[in-house]
Amino acid sequence: MIDKPDSHRLSWSVISAYGAPGLGVGYMYLLLGLYIMKFSTDVLLIAPIVMSTIFGISRLWDAVSDPLVGYLSDRTQHRLGRRRIWLAAGVIPIGLVFVMVFSPPAELTGWGLTLWMGIGIIGFYSAMTVFIVPHMSLGAELTSSYHERSRLYGLRHAAFTAGSILALISMQLLINAEQESEAAVRETAFELSIFAALLTAALIVFAIVRLRERADFQGRVSSNPFSAFRDVWQNPHARLVLIVTFIENIGSAVIGLLTLYVAQYVVGKPILAPAVILTYMIPSSLSVPIWLPLSRRFGKVNLWIFSMILTGLSFGGMFLLPFVDENMKLVLFFGLAFFAGLAAGCGGTIAPSIQSDIIDYDEYKTGERKEGSYFAAFNFVYKSAIGVMTVITGPVLQFAGYVPNQEQTKFVQIAIVTLYGLFPLVCYLIGALMFRRFSLDEAEHARIRAALDAKAAETTADPTTAD
Repeated sequence: MIDKPDSHRLSWSVISAYGAPGLGVGYMYLLLGLYIMKFSTDVLLIAPIVMSTIFGISRLWDAVSDPLVGYLSDRTQHRLGRRRIWLAAGVIPIGLVFVMVFSPPAELTGWGLTLWMGIGIIGFYSAMTVFIVPHMSLGAELTSSYHERSRLYGLRHAAFTAGSILALISMQLLINAEQESEAAVRETAFELSIFAALLTAALIVFAIVRLRERADFQGRVSSNPFSAFRDVWQNPHARLVLIVTFIENIGSAVIGLLTLYVAQYVVGKPILAPAVILTYMIPSSLSVPIWLPLSRRFGKVNLWIFSMILTGLSFGGMFLLPFVDENMKLVLFFGLAFFAGLAAGCGGTIAPSIQSDIIDYDEYKTGERKEGSYFAAFNFVYKSAIGVMTVITGPVLQFAGYVPNQEQTKFVQIAIVTLYGLFPLVCYLIGALMFRRFSLDEAEHARIRAALDAKAAETTADPTTAD
């Protein structure tokens, strides 16, 4: 039997079981996001524009895979629940394709190597969709409390960030290996990918065993998939958040793609790249307990707006890096990374909590529970943001005159910090301005929850009123 979780205070055992897979997933995502571009261009010697094309194709495939997984997850009926069975299905594929990306055969070159990397990267993001969309959807189902959702997703964000910190250690090992030989990099990458595959599999299985799902949410989705996604887009709160989520994740995509380039070719200290990213990650993780009480005091909506403004200003300041002296470069680089990390902790805690509230609004309007369709849409715009930055980055670097492993011209440096600083600044400020129109605050959510709870109580008392 599938239990109905408490809709108010969640136990730490539930929160920890839900957040645990974030450790492995955060490791994989950051290691691939931070290093795969550099691994491909500087170790495998694949042209930047080729890698950009691969990521672009991956984003096109996401337009199919994300909605498909989301809708099918909503429609699934199984004794494990409609989410955990999908988590189980993703365990082996996630590990296999992650290992594949970091272990291309040494004899592969040209189109063979490009095809290998293309299959690996597209396969990785597809396998992650099978896990992430149902997992995020499950979080929205575990509690209907306005602030408890922030607590649940806050721990998930902290676990994800902790995994990212482990990825930094791994990246340092890879950077060290670069100083030895190509063979050393390949061997290190393979060993680390095996470690990640086993760790992530164990944590996902732990979550599957420990968590439970709501049986009353199964079978409450339209049989027409187009109707489900039409509801998502016609939901005014969802439509606004989809746009803002895309804008917000432009910044996190920039970190993954260009921090190594900024450290090596703009600041001139490649060995400090992991330390800079760690300066970002630590406040992102440790600040979660600060944002939870602040969200109660100032409201989740206001806090998310603040995080966007802080993120935009933090990245925008990076544009000054090529124009200051060597000592000031380090102060600016580390200082701005710290404040960007604080903002990321806020956004990572608050954003999925607000997204879950939007799903309650959809139930209020349609009577359906389609968390999968909603988080598929949110996940798609998240990955689209990464895709846009990747597609832009490759051609910009190549046409600006970027030459791997060489000192770059001032023009190339300015091109890098324009992508790394000015572009996110503009995007985040636009997003913050737009999000001021968001109206689903705590009071409105309480009104919606009261109506939903009253309807549920009426249905329980009189089963003939059920849809």
